[in-house]
Amino acid sequence: MTTSSILEYPHCETGMASPQKAAVKVEGRPVWIEVSLAALYENVQAIRRHIGGQCKILAVVKGNAYGHGAVPVSKALARAGADWLGVTGSEEGSELRDAGIRLPILLLTGFWPGEEKRIIERNLTPAITRIEQLALLDRAAARCKVNPRRPIGVHLKIDTGMNRLGVTPGDMERLARELASCPHLKLTGTFTHFASSEVFTTEQTAQQQKVFEQALQRLRELGVHPGIVHLANSAAIASRPETWADMVRPGALLYGYHQNYDPAERRAAAEREIPLTPALSLRSRVISLRGVPVGAGVGYNARYTASRPSQIAVIAAGYADGLPRALGNRGSVIVRGKKAPLVGIVSMDLAMVDVTGIEGVAVGDIATIYGKDGDAALFASDVARQLGTVTSDVLCGLGKRVPRFYLP
Repeated sequence: MTTSSILEYPHCETGMASPQKAAVKVEGRPVWIEVSLAALYENVQAIRRHIGGQCKILAVVKGNAYGHGAVPVSKALARAGADWLGVTGSEEGSELRDAGIRLPILLLTGFWPGEEKRIIERNLTPAITRIEQLALLDRAAARCKVNPRRPIGVHLKIDTGMNRLGVTPGDMERLARELASCPHLKLTGTFTHFASSEVFTTEQTAQQQKVFEQALQRLRELGVHPGIVHLANSAAIASRPETWADMVRPGALLYGYHQNYDPAERRAAAEREIPLTPALSLRSRVISLRGVPVGAGVGYNARYTASRPSQIAVIAAGYADGLPRALGNRGSVIVRGKKAPLVGIVSMDLAMVDVTGIEGVAVGDIATIYGKDGDAALFASDVARQLGTVTSDVLCGLGKRVPRFYLP
């Protein structure tokens, strides 16, 4: 993955980067991502104001920090006051440790046999999703000569209805016995994951919370302290304060996006409670302009045919960069402060834009795929809703070959 260091970046008077007046210097293909560290900071502060000072924040930075760049973003979130970081597995956790990040790191999906030594050596905290993992980790800790007086911390994941990963509530007795036989391990946290915390038209989340609380109570009766208790993902942080417990786990919120709620009115309330700014912009440049006569086809299979004399701009971005192929003939980008339709099939490296009627378009102009240009805005969340998916799906599709630049 190509990643820049933080760059000095000229700004217009409003403080927002003007893509036509001040572009980063990109070597090679003119397609790039800008990440606002100020937006990340403000988003964390908005979450903190909402939940108060007693609750810890585990910042979820899995999936290359939702496409934003794991290492620079994690460092920025640490400066903003995150208490923990959450990643998928030991590879992602090791990348952060190699970069000098020392915050506690939770491996949200646990580990696979063979990863135990790396987990111990990198001081990573694994989620226990199967009871059998306890013995594996304890044996590895013994081989690594871990002092039982300073045991390895683990977090227990309890499956409360997602039916994906986690120890079932009925297995608390077995888990307590196994944990007691592992002198090199200590339970330092217990959590669950909500399946649909943004949906208020069912009782699923309330039922999951009830099941979780019963499992916690059973653990305590068995003499096992659950450690840090955490349930709330982004939607629950915004709208379900009864789930906040000891720590919350924002993901999309960090990057500036609220969930789509059911009923929809909940979204407006969440946006008022936690005002956010999308941190990421994806931009490219116009690399070719051509006049296309009426009836001429554009792109693969002539999926678009000009119905009028048209000016077609080619931009240096395609689906390998994070511009979804499904946006062909239905999506838009912003050129010179105006939205212009994508026409034809989006290819791997290129896309075509109908800029007919936009005055002054020239080779070298910037096309904003996600972000703002003047009064026009088009965010990853807008594209996600258009495509019928979630924002994180769009963000995680951003290509590794696209350089990331980090704005102060």
